[in-house]
Amino acid sequence: MLDVPPTIRAQWPFAPREARVNGWRMHYVDEGAGDPVLLLHGNPTWGFLYREVIPPLVAAGHRVIVPDMIGFGLSEKPAREQAHSLDGHIANLVALVRRLGLTRVTYVCHDWGGPTGLGAALADPARVRALVVMSTWAWPMPPAEFHTRLFPWRMMHAPLVGPYLMGRHNVLAGRGVYLSVVDRERFRQRAQPAYEAVLPDPATRLLTWTWPRWIPLDDTARALDRFAWLERELPKHDWPAMILWGREDEVFDAATFAARFKALLPRAEGPHLVTGRHFLQEDSGPEIAALVAEFLARLAGAEASA
Repeated sequence: MLDVPPTIRAQWPFAPREARVNGWRMHYVDEGAGDPVLLLHGNPTWGFLYREVIPPLVAAGHRVIVPDMIGFGLSEKPAREQAHSLDGHIANLVALVRRLGLTRVTYVCHDWGGPTGLGAALADPARVRALVVMSTWAWPMPPAEFHTRLFPWRMMHAPLVGPYLMGRHNVLAGRGVYLSVVDRERFRQRAQPAYEAVLPDPATRLLTWTWPRWIPLDDTARALDRFAWLERELPKHDWPAMILWGREDEVFDAATFAARFKALLPRAEGPHLVTGRHFLQEDSGPEIAALVAEFLARLAGAEASA
């Protein structure tokens, strides 16, 4: 398993665990006891994103599970693009949930952890207790105006430019996350090395430029049907849900995306706004943990009185 530098390990003291999912080695952490809370990251991050969220949720009486998606973090990194379809990532997550025997799961979905986690929830709805969505989307064509711009997203669909920028120069982990937090100096000193260390060479960075190619920019997009399915099926489920957003998010602005999720998730509370751009966990990890814990405490109270 790829290790991380001691300075990063000090911020990530959780015992490493591994599971085989659909033939791949998936790294995850599993802390605490109680109903499971599944914290899901996106591109180009890994479980480290939730380092300040895990301990408060464990202290609040929850079992907290944080997988690294196949291709990221300390998980196996397949060397071929065909391994990284959206359906493949959904299937990997479903396999982990079933392998661990999880029930009454709260899915906490961020960035690509949104379509992946929501897809996994819909694929096995009997295991779902609740949803938390933040800075993500679940509909086609395209998620935001930001993704229609020539740079960076349309450039990543180009055969050579995407691999050159994201693979050879690692600009998404090296610069993209930095630009998508509020306290950039704190991030540069404490967190940026963690995202760069687990993507040390172009071969390990494949998913950083192949996953954006699944963003549905037009009606020929390869993931169009899956996103249409998410948008169609989510309102059919009466799951308790919370919408949590970074008020400074410029990629998925709160006003537009929270309203869309309010329509898709009939029981959703919020949006709760915290300090944060797209990677809001980097600026407001403890506050996010507190909001999730309070949401689950209210849900437990409602279940007890039902």
